[in-house]
Amino acid sequence: MFIERILKMYDIVIIGSGPAGLTAAIYARRANKSVLVLEKESFGGQITYSPKVENYPGFQSASGNELAEKFMDQAMALGAEIELDTVTGIEKSGKVIKVIGESSEYEAAAVIIAAGSKHRQLGLDGENELIGEGVSYCAVCDGAFYAGKDVALVGGGNTALQEAVLLSETCKSVTIVQDLDFLTGEALLVEQLKEKDNVKTIFGSAVTGLIYGDTLEGLELTDRKTGETSFLEVGGVFVAIGQKPENEPFASVCSLNEAGYIVAGEDCLTGTDGVFAAGDCRAKAIRQVATAAGDGAAAAVAACRYIDSL
Repeated sequence: MFIERILKMYDIVIIGSGPAGLTAAIYARRANKSVLVLEKESFGGQITYSPKVENYPGFQSASGNELAEKFMDQAMALGAEIELDTVTGIEKSGKVIKVIGESSEYEAAAVIIAAGSKHRQLGLDGENELIGEGVSYCAVCDGAFYAGKDVALVGGGNTALQEAVLLSETCKSVTIVQDLDFLTGEALLVEQLKEKDNVKTIFGSAVTGLIYGDTLEGLELTDRKTGETSFLEVGGVFVAIGQKPENEPFASVCSLNEAGYIVAGEDCLTGTDGVFAAGDCRAKAIRQVATAAGDGAAAAVAACRYIDSL
């Protein structure tokens, strides 16, 4: 139920508490701007699902939770306010931007949207429990942990094929499972994979079950045409069937591309004065913790300059 309260005016409201949002909060507070960070689910964003991160500068190895806690601690120590609320819309009236949440409403001179995106999942029993124990959504992040093992990769688009190429360099074997009868990625990537002796493709099959004890042991595959099932023994599966942004609440102030990502360049400008987009929610080529943090810094600097010009 909506709880009405007296609105407090902030310099910047940041939507999302992942690496992009919290980096933006740190930069904005260091510029002496009042900051509110809104998060709808879990503080820290998608990085909290990564059991081990080894590609973020300054940390040889850390869990996603550890990184998220450090981001949070730093932002809060600098005076950023952080609240749980699900944003349902944004309205701009003159120089004031209203952020509408399920629990309250918030006003700001500038808004940074850092809502992230989610990896599309297979939707199978045990999938969430096996994250970090045989199920991964990022070969760049987790591929090194499966060196010398037999792995599967689900998907047939460019991202999937790029990850298959990467995995083939360190894994014993890579089996691509594609539910169509052909790969949809670029021809150059398909040709690269054909030259890999340790890569094979199973066409026309879907992953319909995860076989596991404490860790993943294999996959149940179902042939799309015959309905026959088979078992593929692997020590890990990488799911690369796309990501899903949840940017519908921001469509009134941002342009979205066909995939639903916010159209904004490296400057994080959305085309609406005072509204900026940072991290995985915006259209970009690389989605990593480091690039999200870079976006957060850029968006905060741009937002501060905008506020100072009012």
